[in-house]
Amino acid sequence: MTEMIRTKAKIGLALGSGAAKGIAHIGVIKALREANIPIDFIAGTSMGALVGACYAVNEELEVLEDLALKSNLRKMARLLDPKFTFIRVGLLNGGRVENFLKPLIGDIDIRSCKIPFSAVATEIKTGTEVVLNEGSLLMAVRASISIPVVFVPVNYNGVYLIDGGVTNPVPADIVRSMGATFTIAVNVLNDPQRLRHLGLTGNKKSDKAPSLMNSLVQSLYIMEYEIIRASILKADILIEPDVSGIEPYEFYRGADAIEAGYKAAQAVIPEIKKLLGEGIEPV
Repeated sequence: MTEMIRTKAKIGLALGSGAAKGIAHIGVIKALREANIPIDFIAGTSMGALVGACYAVNEELEVLEDLALKSNLRKMARLLDPKFTFIRVGLLNGGRVENFLKPLIGDIDIRSCKIPFSAVATEIKTGTEVVLNEGSLLMAVRASISIPVVFVPVNYNGVYLIDGGVTNPVPADIVRSMGATFTIAVNVLNDPQRLRHLGLTGNKKSDKAPSLMNSLVQSLYIMEYEIIRASILKADILIEPDVSGIEPYEFYRGADAIEAGYKAAQAVIPEIKKLLGEGIEPV
């Protein structure tokens, strides 16, 4: 890999929530890496936490990208392990998700990551934002991706946690608090008014009623969008891949999502370098 440029700025990357839409984060990181833009800190929420953790561990995304490109509905369905004995607290137990995550990120302490990393979750009883930056990386990501109602809340050191998107869907402020002086935020939850699926716009595809799972997740994302409008003001650069045509559980659309993220990041790289200005020095 070509050496990264040196810059006086400490660059933080905030990766937002979005289920299958969040696969676009892989494309964003690929474009930044190709442009030799260093990443000094990463904070992620939900799918952003998963992708961010994979990259933070050893600055590699090849395994996750390969999985995303080869994924299909049958493979993703194996991750959904309904436990009807837990029906009062969540539809899915998430045990298979943990087994899926372990080969990708390992079962290491967050502080062992090559790039300093934080995952954002939400304490279910109080609605308080919880920043996970120490302890098990596996459980931190598992907590951050625990979509309310869909997954059983995660017991993390005696506190029950759910998806961080409920409180901070694009954690630009978190990555800045970690020490970043220049923040790049990635939001994959497009304006609900632009959605072309789930029966919201009257096109042919929308004639079919949305599934229960999509209805639950989409309702959450519509609420999160209002929070995002305020949180992204804390970022120096905003990258918004157009993944409005990808439904939350279309994980088999990995190639489309990665391409959308890559193109969106490429479009703003000149602006990133311009804003960094004299802080960039060639190696």
